[in-house]
Amino acid sequence: MGPPREEVHQVRVDQALGLASLSAARVVAGSRGLGRPIRWVNVVDIPDPLPWVGAGQLLLTTGITWPQAAAQQRQLVSGLVQRELSGVILAVPKYLPHFPTPTLHQAEVEGLPLIEVPWAVPFAEITQSVNGGILAEPYAVIEESAAIHQQLTQAALTASSLQDLVDVLGGLIDRDVTLNDKDGRILAYWDSSPSLTPPPPPSSWAATARSQLTADDRVVCPIWLSGELAGTVSIDEGSHELSELHLRAAEHAAVVAALHMATQRQLASLEARMGATFLDTLLEGKFDGTAHNLERARLVGFAPEEPHQVGILSTLSPLPPTRDAVMRRDLISDQIRHRLATAGGLPVISARLSQVIFILPSGLSPQALLGDLAAGDSALAVGRPHPGPEGVRRSYQEALSILDQALPGSVCLYQEMLVPRILSGDIQARHDFLEQLFGGAQLTRGGDLLVQTVVALAREGFHRRRTAARLGVHPNTLKYRLDRVSEVLRIDLQDPGVQFRLQLAVTLLSLPHKVDPEPCP
Repeated sequence: MGPPREEVHQVRVDQALGLASLSAARVVAGSRGLGRPIRWVNVVDIPDPLPWVGAGQLLLTTGITWPQAAAQQRQLVSGLVQRELSGVILAVPKYLPHFPTPTLHQAEVEGLPLIEVPWAVPFAEITQSVNGGILAEPYAVIEESAAIHQQLTQAALTASSLQDLVDVLGGLIDRDVTLNDKDGRILAYWDSSPSLTPPPPPSSWAATARSQLTADDRVVCPIWLSGELAGTVSIDEGSHELSELHLRAAEHAAVVAALHMATQRQLASLEARMGATFLDTLLEGKFDGTAHNLERARLVGFAPEEPHQVGILSTLSPLPPTRDAVMRRDLISDQIRHRLATAGGLPVISARLSQVIFILPSGLSPQALLGDLAAGDSALAVGRPHPGPEGVRRSYQEALSILDQALPGSVCLYQEMLVPRILSGDIQARHDFLEQLFGGAQLTRGGDLLVQTVVALAREGFHRRRTAARLGVHPNTLKYRLDRVSEVLRIDLQDPGVQFRLQLAVTLLSLPHKVDPEPCP
């Protein structure tokens, strides 16, 4: 990265020659140095002018004290070049008809512009016009910079995204503008030439303390937010040289972008806190289903009448969690919130210690939503979907009950853990297992008869003739009932896994000390 540009305003020699006061001027030597910058105009007519001139000065002289010896002329030109003069203007022909030949030869070698002007042109007029142009430039930059700042600030009041701000800046300066985050990812881009593509971010951007011109001809300015680097604004040079105006424009854009980022962070933080409070109310069973509360729930994206499935992602970190563990949990929370919003779900998260709790969108599998988040030292436990606000509480309790059994890198579903929990003597698991297996029949007319029929089939070892005899019905009647069972319960009676679950259900229903569980609080 190159050094910062100095805060000195200047014009070049070739630009100065375009002024009216120098319209009659004639370049007689050193034309390759016409791009030298002029910082000030100085009039010196003394035998030894070197101590009285400095870098960037345009020297005006009448030639009255110009040395006559060739060696001294060459020495004077070399000395002026060493002093980094912009050029020398000689008024002719009062004291000298032209620059002497040795002077011309040495200036051509050294690349020092030598210019002759008619004696009738006052030095005061040249000094005033050139110095006035030098002084006028910063005022013009400040004025145009203020206009850019004003329009960027106005845009910030109405902008819905960082892209809106970049569009405004790019339109004002007609240069390629790129806004990156701190890791170099492009957040917004303005392309002044549609055929171009966004430039890759230099790795050194993060070290920039203020607006600078980089080695690849870009103005780069950091975006600071609460003392931390949040990103960068860069402006490409394009076909025209970058100027002080572009440095100022990048700095203005960085300030406005920082304000926009801060506002968006505050809004996101407020929405996250409100969403977490709402979800906590559902998880704790404290949601009051009044018409007003139900309306507010719908406004945040929660559909009270639909089934809801709760997931708990545990980072499996030791308790109490360390600072790094909390930061990692919050990062995972942001990623899950973004994925929920993308999937059309409720982007609401409740973070507790090492746990991230959320509601899964209906119809989307936990594996598809979370991808690689439930990997490594993280585990995901998911309850079953249940309807209404109270269903959130119930699904959460189910997920919580199997969280200890979830292995690192796995997705653990409550319905898949029922059999192991039954075998361990969990009465609630017994109740949920039977409900999951036969619950569909409770919503169908004649459902009790269907359940009695399929239970009898399991007791008879799935032998249909014995089952018909046990029930005292014709085999065709049994066949009709079993077809209805398959349809209503959505099971395949020929599937060994289904037969195992039905036999387990028969065993549970036959337990002499079966106790119905307490309802889910």
